[in-house]
Amino acid sequence: MLLLAVGLAAGSLLLVLLGLLLCALRRRRQRRQYEELVPTLTLGTARPTPVIMVSQGIWTNPSEIPFTLPPRFVPRNHEDLKLTEIQEKQKEEKEVEEEEKAKMEEIKMPTPRDILAHRGSLSVRSWYPVGTVLAGLYSGQPVSEVVAPPPGMATRLCFSVEYRHSSEQLMVSLLRLGNLPPRFHGNKTLVELRLLPDDRRPRQAKARGTGPDPEFNDCFVFQVSGVSVSQSTLSVCVLSVTQDCKRQAVGRVLFTLEGELGQAGRVLWRDLEPEDHTQHSELGDVLVSLSYSPSLQRLSVVALRARGLQLLSDAGVCVQVSLRIHTQVVKVKCSGVIKADADPHFNHRMTFKLRVQHLDEACLRFELQQVNDVRTDPVVLLGALVLGPFMYARGLQLQHWMDMINAPQESVKMWHGLSRAT
Repeated sequence: MLLLAVGLAAGSLLLVLLGLLLCALRRRRQRRQYEELVPTLTLGTARPTPVIMVSQGIWTNPSEIPFTLPPRFVPRNHEDLKLTEIQEKQKEEKEVEEEEKAKMEEIKMPTPRDILAHRGSLSVRSWYPVGTVLAGLYSGQPVSEVVAPPPGMATRLCFSVEYRHSSEQLMVSLLRLGNLPPRFHGNKTLVELRLLPDDRRPRQAKARGTGPDPEFNDCFVFQVSGVSVSQSTLSVCVLSVTQDCKRQAVGRVLFTLEGELGQAGRVLWRDLEPEDHTQHSELGDVLVSLSYSPSLQRLSVVALRARGLQLLSDAGVCVQVSLRIHTQVVKVKCSGVIKADADPHFNHRMTFKLRVQHLDEACLRFELQQVNDVRTDPVVLLGALVLGPFMYARGLQLQHWMDMINAPQESVKMWHGLSRAT
């Protein structure tokens, strides 16, 4: 039994040794094949680079690491270098001159181009990087000299309107004011723009200087559909801001867009209508103040005074105001009868209960009446006026209603012309 055990142990040990020997021989054979394969893979080099086998465990000295020097740079003659640089500079100067001549020829071409069209350009050619400005396009006179105000004493606004059908955007370029009254020369000039009837939030622009002709050079974008743009009106209100931040209205421009979008980008001059002389109706004008309190849901109306009334007799006059929602008359109030005069002062205040959700459905109708001495006879209607949203009013009547909504708790005064009753 002992001999059998010793024989088995010796046999197993011999098998282990034979296995280790076979593994060592196999590794050596693979290593030799690898060393023979590496030189054949180093193509493109003049000399085969020796491979340092890390697995060998032999580290070579730094002096034995092969390396090659780059080819030695042979400098040219100094005169040759100067001659080459001069030739290159001359070549570049010729190219620049040719390009400038080409630009000037393009600019001098007699094309009917608008003042505001193509005020700048970006070139994407190979010799111009993207983002550079063509200076030749700005060699003309500045905008302030090109769009000089037309002769006259009226205060005028210079602007441009363009509609882009692809993006449904109305571009309004506000340029400058001309012939501002002397009392406003030292104040800051502020402009508020609205696109009636739906735009309740005004866009503001501040002038970059003071004096009689302040400049703006601002652009505003209104998102409006192609169907609605022809039914819209651009409202531009000019305000003068004093040093103590008090605002005084200079005037306003109401520009109807219907039929005015054919020549896009052309410069337009429009006279400002002063706040005190906005309307000159044949039947007369009336000064009205409106204010609305959303918290109290209360609409306050003050009939201040009238002017230029066409009186038919010496009987007294009064103002009747009715609040209507759609076609239904909600409330009717009347001021006291005062002495007949072409320019009467009423100063009568009336309040109406009106919910916020009805602001776009309600309107106010003013009627200036002249009573008869005989009470049984009907009153004589001198003129009528309707203030309300787009459903009922246009122009200044619509603007007055929108200003009241946009400035809660504040009194908004405006003159309006009377029209014949319908």
